[in-house]
Amino acid sequence: MILAAGRGERMRPLTDHTPKSLLEVNGKSLISMIIISLSRAGITELVINLAHLGEKIAGALGDGSASGVRITYSRETEALETAGGIAYALPLLGDEPFIAVNADVYSDYDFAALVLAAQRLRATGPLAHLVLVDNPPQHPRGDFALENDRVQRNGAAKFTFSGMGAYHPALFADVTRGARARLADLLIAAMLAGQVTGEHYRGRWHDIGTPERLAAVDRAARGG
Repeated sequence: MILAAGRGERMRPLTDHTPKSLLEVNGKSLISMIIISLSRAGITELVINLAHLGEKIAGALGDGSASGVRITYSRETEALETAGGIAYALPLLGDEPFIAVNADVYSDYDFAALVLAAQRLRATGPLAHLVLVDNPPQHPRGDFALENDRVQRNGAAKFTFSGMGAYHPALFADVTRGARARLADLLIAAMLAGQVTGEHYRGRWHDIGTPERLAAVDRAARGG
């Protein structure tokens, strides 16, 4: 699942008329690069959730056949936040574990590793596997700790959640379909039960959260 329903308030005015996921780095939209990375890892059945300017995303990507994938859209009348959007899309995702990635991530992460992680998830736990990265300048305190491949709320060293993870549908069992819900709340509850695994990725990763960060990543990409 590619999470593309957010309005991208911090990216305004760029996102007033263009969905955040269609903003470009080196001439390619963020979401198209994610689709290419997923396809390279053998992931060709995709669900993309839509809300703000969602039909522009659907118009740009179509059914995905031009990229060698098949896209199904989960249309939300308003953005339901991450967990709410995933729970709303569960009828399209099915009963097996799946991968979800934020549409504003720019990274060279190999999603084949998340495929393997997803295969280890069970309804009895672990329920999720998170990709954690070094803390960027805009988020120096990080989100979660990682000890012995288990993600914890607190620890000696904390990392930032990359927006890339694998989940079992059971993680969202208590979310009412159509309700707003935060993924962090579900993950923290699962961490307390020891049901979240993780990995520390040290490669290229950027959260394209502001026009300034988009411009900086674009300059770097154009420079090689």
